Formats: sequence, structure tokens, C-alpha cells
Amino acid sequence: MSLIDLLSIPMKYLPLSLNHISNLKPSLIQIIKNWGLFAVLLLFVWACENKASSSQKKTLSHKGQEVIDLAITAHGQDLFENATVSFLFRDKKYSTRRSDTSYTYTRSFQDGSALIEDVLINSANFSRKKNGEPIEVSKEWTEKYSRSINSVLYFFQLPYVLNDPAVKKIDQGIKRIKDENYHQIKVSFQVENGGEDFEDEYLYWIHVNSFEVDYLAYNYITDGGGVRFRSAINKRRVDGLLIQDYINYAPANKKTPLSDLIAQFEKEALIERSRIVNSDITLLSNNHL
Repeated sequence: MSLIDLLSIPMKYLPLSLNHISNLKPSLIQIIKNWGLFAVLLLFVWACENKASSSQKKTLSHKGQEVIDLAITAHGQDLFENATVSFLFRDKKYSTRRSDTSYTYTRSFQDGSALIEDVLINSANFSRKKNGEPIEVSKEWTEKYSRSINSVLYFFQLPYVLNDPAVKKIDQGIKRIKDENYHQIKVSFQVENGGEDFEDEYLYWIHVNSFEVDYLAYNYITDGGGVRFRSAINKRRVDGLLIQDYINYAPANKKTPLSDLIAQFEKEALIERSRIVNSDITLLSNNHL
């Protein structure tokens, strides 16, 4: 019997109802005992229901973790560990280097006759050089540059970065997209260590057989907020690492729920905003650097 069932019992069947008081005229002590027993029963039922709900959430979270782990392996991203990966994106060179204890992101590009080199360590410590000389950057621009670098490297490293401790993953079952079956995984972030974008939410659609991330969607609050949907294209392998580019779409209404985007995508109702194309990918073991 659930808590709701108990609360719906007619008063005449509950301990110490008005009928009982009228007919039996129990003492004050008996009244307290009757209601005390009923309160204990309610708390017991509530605890059981809460435990069952918690157990179900843990099961869905565990399944989500399993799917992500298989996706990381399918993408060959175990190679990210103790390695340096570099690539070109929109005329800028990016790299990510990981070790057992830290990670370093870099970005370099030409600004007129000047060579700009940015370094971001553990997504927290930013520094910039101009023609090899360190330069000061204001707090405002430090945050903007850090967000920009983090964003590019984050999407490049999907799904590997979904095993960050701040990431919460929930399996939402199998979804059918263009006659193929996909695991739908919802991703959100804990407030602690979740970064300034901890309120963002993501959906990933991972193929049930290949475990490759073919589609993803997310909403964001920064820069006025919005919703995006990405479809993977141009898949290829570089030294065992799966590289894929994306078509970046947006719905007409930026408040569209993420769960509605697949239907709009299949109806070709989404608007193409850009293409995410990475080139000149290199992968080097840190042991050779």
C-alpha cells in the first residue's frame, strides 16, 4: 500500500477517528498511542517508496554510465589519456594534452603580424603570449577566452569528457531516429565542479550497435541562451581515434524542449546555423614529446 493509498482511507477506518472517539471515548493516552502508531506507519511507507525511487534512479544512472563507457571505447578515446591531440578549427590551431593529474588546452593563431598563443590549464588558469612574450589580460577577457577554448575542446573530446566527476548521466531508453535505434542519454551537471555552465542540459543519441554519438542536443543560458542540435558527418579514423564533424542546427523557437528536436530534425524543420569542421588532426603519445 502506498502513502497515497493510506491517505485516501476514509476517516472512519483510521485510528482514532471521530466515530471512535464518539463510541469508545478513549483516554487521551490512547488517542496519542493510536495516532502515534498511524504516524509511524506513514513514515515507514514513505521510506519504502523513497528507497524504491532512489534505487530506480541509481539503475538508470548506472545504465547511462555503461553506455557512455562503451561510446568512449567505440570512439577510440582511451587514446586521449597520456596523449596530445592537435587540430585546426576555423584558422586556429588547438591542442589538448592529458596526464594522470591534469590537462592543458592550447590555442594559437595569427592576428595580423602577431602570433597569439593561449594556454588554459585544468580549465582554470589562463595565460596569453604575443610573439612569444607574456601579456596581461583583463579578468573579463580571461573569462571570455577561457569559455571559447573550453567550448571548442569540449565538443572535440565528446564523449570522453562525459566521465568528468561533475557529470550526471541518465539513460532514457531507446529512441528511433531515421529507422535506426539509439540510446538516449540525458546529461546534466552538479553545481560543485560543474563550471559556470552547470545549468546547461544535454541529450546524446548513441547508436545501439556501433555506440557512436550520431546526434546531440543542448541548451545553454550564457550569451542570451538558446538551443542547438548537432548531426555528425564526415566520420573518419586517425590512428584509431574517431573524428567526426557536425552540422549545427537551431529550432525557430529557442525555448524548444530538447526532447522535441528529433521530430523537428526528421521533418527538416531545424535551421542550419553552421558547420563544425576539424582538420589536420595529429595524435602523439606524451612519451614521444
